Amino acid sequence: QVQLVESGGGLVQAGGSLSLSCIASDSISIYTMGWYRQAPGKQRELVAGITRGLTQTYDASVKGRFTISRDNVKKMVYLRMNNLKPDDTAVYYCNSAPPQDYWGQGTQVTVSS
Repeated sequence: QVQLVESGGGLVQAGGSLSLSCIASDSISIYTMGWYRQAPGKQRELVAGITRGLTQTYDASVKGRFTISRDNVKKMVYLRMNNLKPDDTAVYYCNSAPPQDYWGQGTQVTVSS
Protein backbone atom coordinates (compact mmCIF):
# COMPACT_ATOMS: atom_id res chain seq x y z
CA GLN A 1 0.00 0.00 0.00
CA VAL A 2 1.07 3.54 -0.64
CA GLN A 3 2.04 5.43 2.49
CA LEU A 4 0.82 9.00 2.79
CA VAL A 5 2.04 11.91 4.91
CA GLU A 6 -0.09 15.01 5.30
CA SER A 7 1.14 18.42 6.43
CA GLY A 8 0.20 22.07 6.48
CA GLY A 9 -2.56 22.19 9.06
CA GLY A 10 -2.76 24.72 11.83
CA LEU A 11 -4.87 27.23 13.69
CA VAL A 12 -6.48 29.99 11.66
CA GLN A 13 -9.22 32.54 12.17
CA ALA A 14 -12.47 32.30 10.27
CA GLY A 15 -12.03 33.76 6.80
CA GLY A 16 -8.39 32.76 6.67
CA SER A 17 -6.58 30.34 4.39
CA LEU A 18 -4.40 27.25 4.65
CA SER A 19 -2.65 25.03 2.17
CA LEU A 20 -2.34 21.32 2.86
CA SER A 21 0.13 18.96 1.26
CA CYS A 22 0.30 15.19 1.00
CA ILE A 23 3.29 13.21 -0.17
CA ALA A 24 3.03 9.60 -1.20
CA SER A 25 5.67 6.89 -0.87
CA ASP A 26 4.98 5.53 -4.34
CA SER A 27 3.45 6.57 -7.61
CA ILE A 28 -0.10 7.89 -7.44
CA SER A 29 -0.48 8.64 -11.12
CA ILE A 30 -3.06 5.96 -11.83
CA TYR A 31 -5.29 6.80 -8.89
CA THR A 32 -8.08 9.22 -8.29
CA MET A 33 -6.92 11.02 -5.15
CA GLY A 34 -8.96 12.75 -2.51
CA TRP A 35 -8.84 14.84 0.60
CA TYR A 36 -10.96 13.62 3.48
CA ARG A 37 -11.72 15.12 6.86
CA GLN A 38 -12.97 13.88 10.19
CA ALA A 39 -14.41 16.23 12.76
CA PRO A 40 -14.80 15.18 16.40
CA GLY A 41 -17.72 12.82 16.82
CA LYS A 42 -18.34 12.60 13.08
CA GLN A 43 -17.53 10.12 10.36
CA ARG A 44 -14.71 10.71 7.94
CA GLU A 45 -15.97 12.36 4.76
CA LEU A 46 -14.56 13.02 1.32
CA VAL A 47 -14.40 16.75 0.64
CA ALA A 48 -12.46 16.93 -2.63
CA GLY A 49 -11.28 14.55 -5.33
CA ILE A 50 -9.12 14.75 -8.42
CA THR A 51 -8.95 12.13 -11.15
CA ARG A 52 -5.87 11.09 -13.07
CA GLY A 53 -7.24 13.30 -15.84
CA LEU A 54 -7.37 16.26 -13.41
CA THR A 55 -11.16 16.42 -13.13
CA GLN A 56 -12.00 17.91 -9.74
CA THR A 57 -15.03 17.22 -7.59
CA TYR A 58 -16.05 18.87 -4.34
CA ASP A 59 -18.50 18.38 -1.54
CA ALA A 60 -21.11 21.11 -1.54
CA SER A 61 -19.85 22.36 1.82
CA VAL A 62 -16.45 23.36 0.39
CA LYS A 63 -17.20 24.07 -3.26
CA GLY A 64 -15.93 27.48 -4.28
CA ARG A 65 -13.62 27.70 -1.26
CA PHE A 66 -11.31 24.68 -1.59
CA THR A 67 -9.11 23.70 -4.55
CA ILE A 68 -7.49 20.30 -4.98
CA SER A 69 -4.48 19.76 -7.20
CA ARG A 70 -1.84 17.14 -7.80
CA ASP A 71 1.72 16.72 -9.06
CA ASN A 72 2.27 13.12 -10.13
CA VAL A 73 6.00 13.63 -10.72
CA LYS A 74 6.47 14.79 -7.13
CA LYS A 75 3.89 12.25 -5.86
CA MET A 76 2.05 15.10 -4.14
CA VAL A 77 -1.56 16.11 -3.62
CA TYR A 78 -2.52 19.58 -2.42
CA LEU A 79 -5.57 21.26 -0.93
CA ARG A 80 -5.86 25.01 -0.93
CA MET A 81 -8.51 26.17 1.54
CA ASN A 82 -9.84 29.72 1.44
CA ASN A 83 -12.50 31.51 3.47
CA LEU A 84 -12.27 28.90 6.19
CA LYS A 85 -15.18 28.45 8.57
CA PRO A 86 -15.33 26.98 12.08
CA ASP A 87 -17.21 23.98 10.60
CA ASP A 88 -14.06 23.17 8.60
CA THR A 89 -12.31 22.22 11.85
CA ALA A 90 -11.21 18.61 11.49
CA VAL A 91 -8.29 16.29 10.91
CA TYR A 92 -7.59 16.23 7.17
CA TYR A 93 -6.31 13.15 5.36
CA CYS A 94 -5.42 12.35 1.80
CA ASN A 95 -6.01 8.95 0.25
CA SER A 96 -7.10 7.42 -2.96
CA ALA A 97 -10.78 7.55 -3.86
CA PRO A 98 -12.14 5.11 -3.00
CA PRO A 99 -9.64 4.91 -0.15
CA GLN A 100 -7.07 2.21 0.48
CA ASP A 101 -7.04 0.65 3.94
CA TYR A 102 -3.91 2.55 4.98
CA TRP A 103 -4.41 6.07 6.34
CA GLY A 104 -1.73 8.55 7.26
CA GLN A 105 -1.70 10.46 10.52
CA GLY A 106 -3.57 13.40 9.04
CA THR A 107 -3.09 17.08 9.76
CA GLN A 108 -5.20 19.08 12.19
CA VAL A 109 -7.03 22.15 10.93
CA THR A 110 -8.64 24.35 13.54
CA VAL A 111 -10.69 27.38 12.57
CA SER A 112 -11.57 29.83 15.31
CA SER A 113 -14.60 32.08 15.13
